[in-house]
Amino acid sequence: MQALRHFLLAVQFFTRIPITGKLGDWVGYSPEMLRASAGHFPGVGWIVGLVAAGVLAASTLLLPSGNGYSPLAAAVLSTLATVLLTGCFHEDGLSDVVDGLGGSHQRERALEIMKDSRIGAYGAMAMVLAVLSKTALIALLASHSLSLAMASLVAAHVIARLWPMFVVRSLPHVGDSASSKSKPLAAFISRKGLACCLAWSLPAALLLGLAQGWEVLLLALVLSAAAALWMRQWLQRRLQGFTGDGLGAAEQVSEIAFYLGAALSLGPAGSWLAKALA
Repeated sequence: MQALRHFLLAVQFFTRIPITGKLGDWVGYSPEMLRASAGHFPGVGWIVGLVAAGVLAASTLLLPSGNGYSPLAAAVLSTLATVLLTGCFHEDGLSDVVDGLGGSHQRERALEIMKDSRIGAYGAMAMVLAVLSKTALIALLASHSLSLAMASLVAAHVIARLWPMFVVRSLPHVGDSASSKSKPLAAFISRKGLACCLAWSLPAALLLGLAQGWEVLLLALVLSAAAALWMRQWLQRRLQGFTGDGLGAAEQVSEIAFYLGAALSLGPAGSWLAKALA
């Protein structure tokens, strides 16, 4: 029951799903509970991924078949559903990070820019390119196979929420401790918390591998992990640590990289890898 409370707290923190009334009272809140709920971050990805996959499937069935624009329209609607569900939580983090790190080479000034609620040219361009990349790649996967796109959506949303926890584990939190909502979450991630993240993530990975081929999973995992590692190194070099926005940015770049890896599996790289794994 305690694990369920931690999961529901994670859902409340990372989505717009209301956990209110008697249920909210039962779940409760404390910085310690929020810290423990970090282990269920990929579990939230299951909800978001299943909603995204469901909207994609429904849109594909309802839109006219044989039209080249239908997969793109379905991908846009699927992405819209995830943005509404999460309140643009991670996209906002990406735009803030790119604004800050693109707007100044000085660490303290970059942190100030990241706390500014206004969006700049760097952040706007990063958000536009991120949404375009996601929708284009999802549409590409859906045009090849709806089941591939659906499995990739679920796995991407789960796995992309796993990698930021390794950033939390390996870097210090450098945001404004007094005002940061992520501080209790980011103060410390235990091995038990990481194990919980992996327990949520493993079924999603196995689902993709078993249903669509291990070459799809391998390419998607490698590119997603590489993108998250790149974000970690960027944050370490520029900020000597991470902020809540940095975690959101890491989720976004690794999610996009996951779709890219799945898409690459449809080409020569996937064919070669499938033969190597056979």
